Amino acid sequence: MSQSESVRKTETIPQWKQDEVDELVDFISGYESVGIVGVTGIPSRQLQSMRRELHGSAAVRMSRNTLVTRALEEVNDGYEQLTEFIAGQVALVGTNDNPFGLFKQLEASKTPAPINAGEVAPNDIVIPEGDTGVDPGPFVGELQQVGADARIQDGSIKVMSDSHVLDEGGVVSENLAGVLSELGIEPKEVGLDLKSVFSEGVLFSPDELAIDIDEYRADIQSAAAAARNVSINAVYPTTRTAGDIVAKASNEAKAVALFASIESPDVVPDLIGKADAQLRALAALIDDEEALPEELQGVEAPAAPAADASEEAQPDEDDDDASAEEADDEDEDDDDDGADGLGAMFG
Repeated sequence: MSQSESVRKTETIPQWKQDEVDELVDFISGYESVGIVGVTGIPSRQLQSMRRELHGSAAVRMSRNTLVTRALEEVNDGYEQLTEFIAGQVALVGTNDNPFGLFKQLEASKTPAPINAGEVAPNDIVIPEGDTGVDPGPFVGELQQVGADARIQDGSIKVMSDSHVLDEGGVVSENLAGVLSELGIEPKEVGLDLKSVFSEGVLFSPDELAIDIDEYRADIQSAAAAARNVSINAVYPTTRTAGDIVAKASNEAKAVALFASIESPDVVPDLIGKADAQLRALAALIDDEEALPEELQGVEAPAAPAADASEEAQPDEDDDDASAEEADDEDEDDDDDGADGLGAMFG
């Protein structure tokens, strides 16, 4: 066909088709995310029900495939990539939600449905163990023919164990379709089958949209917590961690002041409490209560304080060793003149 003939053909498109294309262009341009969904095998009543469920969050627009293709190509801007998914019975779906939310909503709207002879099994088909509720008769033979472990027992036809009767991808026979229908088993799901979505310049496939939202949220929360810890431990202040960094520094400074017995106004009450606890611990070790003032007679050693974050801010090990040696020297001095020290302390 020559270029002039092509132009004439385009110019002579029936007005109703052009009007339909214009409406489809408006539909495509009116949503942030537009996709192609398969509607094959969905009864009209069920399709209308799905449309009602999507009302307010998404809209479905059906038309001839050729006109949908023309509209996508006319809009261009990347939407023409969706044309490769137009095959069979399809429709346009538009939403202002993100593609992940659209996919989740479409999947949730799917409902179980019986499978017909000649259809391909969407997954492994299993007839579960249990009483079929069918009276003894020819049906037991039909079950056995399709591969079910069935027999008559206690006046009823029972399946003795879970019976795998067809692999995923296998073609359903007439016998199997009849058995499944009799048992009320609906092995397939019917719904809007999302083929692809175009949103914000990106074409998404269903596999990319099928994520576990809870797991994804947990991963984000874990990453945020790890980043927060890095920021605090590296003393890299941000708007979210500056307060924690200051608090951590304050606790560490207080721990150093307590360890070194620095008489800062902020730690004097803690120093007094520490000295009081040491005094009571020492008094509890003295067997002769008459050697103690009345207020210290019969006291018990205070319980060891619970470890807190301030203990993380201890001096270096070398300083600890040096302090330990000094403490040992002080203990030796106390041994030499312990009686004089107690006398001076208690009067």
